[in-house]
Amino acid sequence: MRHIAYIGMGSNVGNKLLRCQEAIFEILKIDRNKLLSQSSFYKTQPLGYTDQDWFVNGVIKVETNLEAHELLGSVQALELNLGRRETFRWGPRVIDLDLLFFDEEQIQAGDLVIPHPLLHERQFVLIPLAEIDPYLMHPVFKKTIQELLNNLYEDQGVEKFLP
Repeated sequence: MRHIAYIGMGSNVGNKLLRCQEAIFEILKIDRNKLLSQSSFYKTQPLGYTDQDWFVNGVIKVETNLEAHELLGSVQALELNLGRRETFRWGPRVIDLDLLFFDEEQIQAGDLVIPHPLLHERQFVLIPLAEIDPYLMHPVFKKTIQELLNNLYEDQGVEKFLP
């Protein structure tokens, strides 16, 4: 069975844009994943721990044969293969890949929470999501991505990345 998944990515260590592009390339090599849509990349200010370099963020929409837990495991293994090492909460990351949505499912199972529990608070996720699928419905809040973005009044320092 084919599924639709949205994956957010970010990097703020080394060649950030290249890391995100490598992540997309590698995600598409996993079990015949097919790229359906890709956002622009965005330069974003760090949230949480702010004493670090800015990020490059983006979102992709893929079609996959994998179930949610399988896709999460593949994406986490990919992070390690691309050089991610644990630092501290909201610390610098060579690559960070988050499973944002999986079909229209709501999942809470250990390390997997779908939709991603903080995406509705983060412009660096909502802006690229709105670029590729503004009418995607959040299954918990019953609002579109564009509506969630319009409800965020705080400017979190997100702008299109121009290499």
